[in-house]
Amino acid sequence: MQETVTINKKAERSINHAFASHFAKSMFLSVLGLAILTFIGTRMFTHIDLNLYGYMVGTIVFLGGFFYRFIAWGERPPTKIIIKKGIKLLFRKSTPKTATTHLVTYKFIWNRGIYRWAQHVLMGGGCMLACLVTFPLVFSWMYFTMDDNGYYTVVLLGMNLINIPANGILAQLSYNALNISAIMVIAGVSMALYRRLKNMQARAEQKFIYDFLPLYLLLLISITGLMLTFMNVFLHGWGQPVMSLIHQYSVIVTLIYLPFGKLAHIPFRPMSVFAKNYREHYGEASMKECKVCGEGFVSTEQAGDVMDVLSVNQMNFKKEDGFHLAELCLPCRRKYRIAQFSGIPTHEIKVKEANQNAKG
Repeated sequence: MQETVTINKKAERSINHAFASHFAKSMFLSVLGLAILTFIGTRMFTHIDLNLYGYMVGTIVFLGGFFYRFIAWGERPPTKIIIKKGIKLLFRKSTPKTATTHLVTYKFIWNRGIYRWAQHVLMGGGCMLACLVTFPLVFSWMYFTMDDNGYYTVVLLGMNLINIPANGILAQLSYNALNISAIMVIAGVSMALYRRLKNMQARAEQKFIYDFLPLYLLLLISITGLMLTFMNVFLHGWGQPVMSLIHQYSVIVTLIYLPFGKLAHIPFRPMSVFAKNYREHYGEASMKECKVCGEGFVSTEQAGDVMDVLSVNQMNFKKEDGFHLAELCLPCRRKYRIAQFSGIPTHEIKVKEANQNAKG
């Protein structure tokens, strides 16, 4: 038994030594997995739609960049805790409701106003619909064939999934799925641009490359996509080759940029379910009482995790008074820091947040 354990440890060390770091190993395995999925999806590269070849290359670069950023983010000590404990709590009874609220209905944005909620629903829903249609087609996981009887056959991973009439409602929705997503995105982006240009606070905080450029890229993709349909239906294909290239390049540039810009929060959004479950589960178990005002402000587990992460990063917030700053609620923490710099007694400092009854 001991010899088996020793052999396994040696094998693990030899694998790890083949890479510069754990991050490099994770990145290699992610790219390898992506290549295998592409190999399977295209049936050993025998079923590739050359019209979609540019999109496939752009998507592979996007997924590689996304995995790169996700793994780099996941290697951080706080993220490791959320991911590790979030996976354990994934099967909570409240998970379906939380996932629906955070990923479908965007109820958490509703509290900020109906306008911003509608803006996020249109942009987020349009982008998700476009991805659900485009990615399977690009990697040939799904495609359509048509028989002489006027029926389309939907083929999924080489298996005939369903037959639908070419003139039926389902077929029409399939044809126009990307057009519908484009209209949703254009409406959402227009609302976002209007708010950012008219709202003085938003204007003061916006930067062109980080805040406006992603919106303009989404707008360019959506408009050129609709132009392709317009040229095909009303102009009998006139100008379509040029517009097709413009649309394809705009999609590829956006896909390459997406993992490293503001739009990266779209694929990262599912992690909010982990964070919500983490706060709810450990909050129900026990709450950490503030050392000053005595009110529970965070779960005991989270307070301990914060102190552990700070120690790992060699950030010492242990005070001479015998407590850690992470053991204070936010208002009391601010009072304490102000008192340290000003010399004013903590209980005489007024803050706008709750827990203003601190007596320390």
